[in-house]
Amino acid sequence: MKLRPIVMAAMVLTTPLSAGLVAAQAQAQTQGQTVPSRPGVDAPQLAALGRFAVGVRTLTLVQPKQANILDINPKTGRANLKDRTLLVDIWYPASPAADAQPETYRAVFRGEPPLPPAAFSFPGLAVRDAAANRGGYPLVIVSHGYSNHPAAMTWLTENLASKGYVVAAIHHEDPDPDRTDAVSRAIPTLRRPIDIGFTARSLQASLGAQIDPSRVALIGYSMGGYGVMTSGGATLDPKGPAMGFIPGGALLPYARGAAKAGEIKVAGLKAVVAIAPAGGGALAAWNSEGLADMTAPVLLISGDRDPTVNYETGALTMFQQAIHSDRYLLTFREAGHAMGLSPAPAEMQNRLWDKDWFDDPIWRTDRINAINLHFITAFLDLKVKGDTQMNSYLDVPNVVSDDGVWPYDQVSAYDAYSTAKDGSTVWKGFQRRHMRGLELRHAAP
Repeated sequence: MKLRPIVMAAMVLTTPLSAGLVAAQAQAQTQGQTVPSRPGVDAPQLAALGRFAVGVRTLTLVQPKQANILDINPKTGRANLKDRTLLVDIWYPASPAADAQPETYRAVFRGEPPLPPAAFSFPGLAVRDAAANRGGYPLVIVSHGYSNHPAAMTWLTENLASKGYVVAAIHHEDPDPDRTDAVSRAIPTLRRPIDIGFTARSLQASLGAQIDPSRVALIGYSMGGYGVMTSGGATLDPKGPAMGFIPGGALLPYARGAAKAGEIKVAGLKAVVAIAPAGGGALAAWNSEGLADMTAPVLLISGDRDPTVNYETGALTMFQQAIHSDRYLLTFREAGHAMGLSPAPAEMQNRLWDKDWFDDPIWRTDRINAINLHFITAFLDLKVKGDTQMNSYLDVPNVVSDDGVWPYDQVSAYDAYSTAKDGSTVWKGFQRRHMRGLELRHAAP
């Protein structure tokens, strides 16, 4: 394993809102840019940025002798081995210089065939290679969706870092293999859980006083959702369809009861968040026995009209069958699969193919991001940081948000947040008229 050196400073911020974070926000606002990690005025309460300034750096990890399923040995029928290089972007509480410039993130997504890849950019709040605070912060591993990129998930990564988490987003591929080839298309099914387990072990061993290695969370979107569910405790079905998708039997050693099954699991795990997770349906990665093996708390987030992974066989089934997990299911009514990326940037607004990577046809993406941040913050603060006050945001008074009643008189501010007390059954932290179209279910182990 090869690591870029990590330089850390011993300064911890103590102000309510750091000067660096305020400066970065002001600069972005002056330039007329929208920073995805900064929610709008209609966001629920816990979506707001935290008190820390944020740094970002990129590490290179090398995992030796990994199965290359694009190179099958004709004599043995097994994949030849090669070293695998992973880039990992890390966001962290930081102490940037007063005149530091915030990061601009750039990436490409696959264009509509036969067009070339489409390039885009997002403005950020984080400062590249800013001095890191030594705080023993919880570690959050983020796994992106098929053909996605960490640059499109800064709505989440920067926001959580500002709240006192070290957030590591894996570049699984740049981009993932072409979907038109069945063998290439199967690569993420093998690599997502292996990459997650390897990255967690590497960072737990190398980030030192910056993190608390006993407090780890996983967040994944789409194929990344499959990855975090698998690395989070759901065991792979050795007889399931997923095994047959991978040439040379390369996934079998990681199946339930197999020799390498422990290598894809994450030590110190306290919570798992799976957004529009793959793994159900035709993939049928775990079956009910595998999902029942999961004991870590889980927050599942999904639209009930997801055409990509299917709500009923996906998130809903995972919620029903992960019976030994303390689990939540947040459902966006009428939403599809575009649940895990920032709003479409300007470069991706000219073709419907490009826009649909980012934006749901019904829901505003910035609204999805804000609601997700509210509940992810409550869930991680409760399960990872042990803040029991967050229970009041998760134990909603009614499963269907539309059933909430706002009894306050006109004396209260128009943009006041519900307290879910004194007769209010609007979900805590939501504003009047801004709590529609959601369901939140909870099931104890």
